[in-house]
Amino acid sequence: MKVSSKGRYGLRIMLELALKYGTGPVIMSSIEDTQGISRKYMHTLLTSLKTAGLVKSIRGAGGGFILAFPPSEIRLNDVIEALEGPFDLTECAKNDAFCSKSDDCVTREIWRDVGQAVKEVLSKTTLEQLASRQKSKILQSDMFYI
Repeated sequence: MKVSSKGRYGLRIMLELALKYGTGPVIMSSIEDTQGISRKYMHTLLTSLKTAGLVKSIRGAGGGFILAFPPSEIRLNDVIEALEGPFDLTECAKNDAFCSKSDDCVTREIWRDVGQAVKEVLSKTTLEQLASRQKSKILQSDMFYI
């Protein structure tokens, strides 16, 4: 199972907006510089995030993108599901009719359990927590030791 580049890059965009939350709109070139995501792909991802109601765009001079809610109110599963769709590891985990063995299949139960565990981690983690982790990493890497 892999989260696609849509989910990975979209989460990095949202992290960037969370790190700059409260400082005003963030322009795409700023995100492009710090995250290394092409402007064209970023536009596609930001459109999806805007449609999902997670970001707002501000037009005109001084415009850019901002989070639609404080980082403490946006959970990572909101971001991933906005970009990737519902999170299910296997088709049989979400659709009983997919497999004739679904009623008796113990592996199906495992796929459901693993999927639920991933959902729990993503749903209990907010952008604020992710931004805090990023800030800690930056501080650690900036430390100078003699």
